[in-house]
Amino acid sequence: MTIFVDIGSLDDIPPQGARVVKTAQGCIAVFRTADDRVFALEDRCPHKGGPLSEGIVHGDRVTCPLHNWVFDMNSGAAQGADEGMVRTYATKVQQGRVLLDASLIRAKSAA
Repeated sequence: MTIFVDIGSLDDIPPQGARVVKTAQGCIAVFRTADDRVFALEDRCPHKGGPLSEGIVHGDRVTCPLHNWVFDMNSGAAQGADEGMVRTYATKVQQGRVLLDASLIRAKSAA
């Protein structure tokens, strides 16, 4: 059973934008789509290490700001001719609050 931790309000993440959560395993980019779906991905493009949290969100995809690699936020897979993958993390929204898989976060290292 997955245990979730509250990381903030959905309103803290701009539509088609992201926020970064610092965890013991590294930074996680938490994205909000235009229709208020929430996804969480490793915040590091496998191509050149670009911060995906600074990328462009379009539908359920995010484009890396460095070299335009496009990732499916459902699977973490690179799209098109690009090959690569980023880790995805379980999220959900309840009563306007964003919840992230708690196994990723230690209370003292969450930001």
